[in-house]
Amino acid sequence: METRIAVISIVVENLDRVEEINRLLHEFGPYIIGRMGIPYREKQVNLISVAMDAPQDKINALTGSLGNLEGVSAKAAYARK
Repeated sequence: METRIAVISIVVENLDRVEEINRLLHEFGPYIIGRMGIPYREKQVNLISVAMDAPQDKINALTGSLGNLEGVSAKAAYARK
């Protein structure tokens, strides 16, 4: 199965969704290389970067599931290789 390297950028404006975000990240854990979270308390926003090595459909599934949460935006950027 061919995999791709991607980084998903997540902007969390609705902090009530953090539990759902963590559940999704746990579900896709086998494909996650690493993650970094930055709480920006002054603006009440959390910024999360998730690095993945996964099949295209798994990356799309996680990005879409995150983006469907109210108050959460998610976009994926892919390595060329």
